[in-house]
Amino acid sequence: MDNLQSSQKSVSLQCVFHSIRFKVNKGWSKALLLFLCPYVSYWTFVYSRITLFFSRFAVTLEKDTFRLYSEYINQKVLFLRYISRSNFNSDKTMKTERKYYHLIKSVIVILFLSFGMTSCEKEDPVIVPTEQTVFMYLPWSTNLTSNFYQNISDLESVVGKNILKNERVIVFMCTTATKATLFELTYENGKSARKTLKEYTDPAYTTAEGITSILNDVQRYSPTKRYAMVIGCHGMGWIPVSNSKSRSGLRTKMHWEYENVPMTRYFGGLEPQYQTDITTLAKGISNAGLKMEYILFDDCYMSSVEVAYDLKDVTDYLIGSTSEVMAYGMPYAEIGQYLIGKVDYEGICDGFYSFYSNYSEMPCGTIAVTDCSELDNLAAIMKEINHQYTFDSSLTSSLQRLDGYNPVIFFDYGDYVSKLCPDKTLVAQFNEQLNRTVPFKRNTEYFYSMSRGEVKINTFSGITISDPSTHSLASKKEETAWYAATH
Repeated sequence: MDNLQSSQKSVSLQCVFHSIRFKVNKGWSKALLLFLCPYVSYWTFVYSRITLFFSRFAVTLEKDTFRLYSEYINQKVLFLRYISRSNFNSDKTMKTERKYYHLIKSVIVILFLSFGMTSCEKEDPVIVPTEQTVFMYLPWSTNLTSNFYQNISDLESVVGKNILKNERVIVFMCTTATKATLFELTYENGKSARKTLKEYTDPAYTTAEGITSILNDVQRYSPTKRYAMVIGCHGMGWIPVSNSKSRSGLRTKMHWEYENVPMTRYFGGLEPQYQTDITTLAKGISNAGLKMEYILFDDCYMSSVEVAYDLKDVTDYLIGSTSEVMAYGMPYAEIGQYLIGKVDYEGICDGFYSFYSNYSEMPCGTIAVTDCSELDNLAAIMKEINHQYTFDSSLTSSLQRLDGYNPVIFFDYGDYVSKLCPDKTLVAQFNEQLNRTVPFKRNTEYFYSMSRGEVKINTFSGITISDPSTHSLASKKEETAWYAATH
């Protein structure tokens, strides 16, 4: 067709549906208009349909291809302008009409062929929606990197059993404070494999906006009906980072600062600039338009009623420990199968207990599952109790502690209410609701703290509260959403 040749670079129809914008070149649109002007009565409708059709697709044509299209059309426009100023008889005019009718058809055919038969230079893979995505989120945590690799390896061992049917496992891991990778654990050629999806430089994983951006990437690479989130790093319960920042002035030695003892975990790095508030996490998830099937905290002190209440609108279930978690973390080789597909919360707790009750380095561990849909009912009963009774601070030393701090920050919730409320009927109602709120829990005979070593567990409800704490780190407890809902 004249001197028109196929360009080596063009745009595929798939790119059209990936929202690469199509900017209609003014010169090209004017050329078409000039082309059709001598025959307005006949061609106006055709021109309007063509323009409308292509404007609906937000496609950017490759420069070389567009130049060739333009040259071809402009040649015909020059000829048209010539014949429009000349005196032709009616027969010749009709022949010209027919000629340019075929020309328009040819242009349209060329455009469609270039869209449909070529491909994008950086074409995204075809994404097939799945049933569930389990997202393992591992922000920078300073000295836990080797443990994270072990966690991923353990989860790979589960994937390697070919258990993925209609599920995907996506991992975000910081390898340094400023470098991170998003990758997928897949099953290929009879074994597990890692497929890199995206590399990050200076990801903002401590801000709501940064967390939202990462979650948006997860949704883009893995569109799915259900999302679940596993978070591994620092855990300090609901305690805000602002309190942690000022700890040097408070002379409080944090649990991760002890040396020459078995190490436990954190939610973030050792420094405050790498730590994240729970409210920030909740906002980041919410702004991504997500509600998780569950959030599993592979971190210390995260099975807290204050934490759960902050997250109740962004997750159905919360899985975590009331106390410190050994640096090894969750035993994914044992519990991974219960996290993927149809979630087995009791199986998760049993698998955790089985592993840590026989853990050679330190046979200690606590785990519980909180049903976040029951938290408002729990808060209502708690508000009634707080309205009628005030805790006798002389009883603080008798409460079941679940941390190594002095004064205690995290107390067993059930034990606290039993000593706060003398009304046995009301306590029974509370316990019934607490059991609905925390339906699954397991604990070893002792919990472990880096500061205190092994501590006996006499009563265990699976969730902590900081209401009776006098510790300076808990000074903002009255600013929590839980406190506001229950007082």
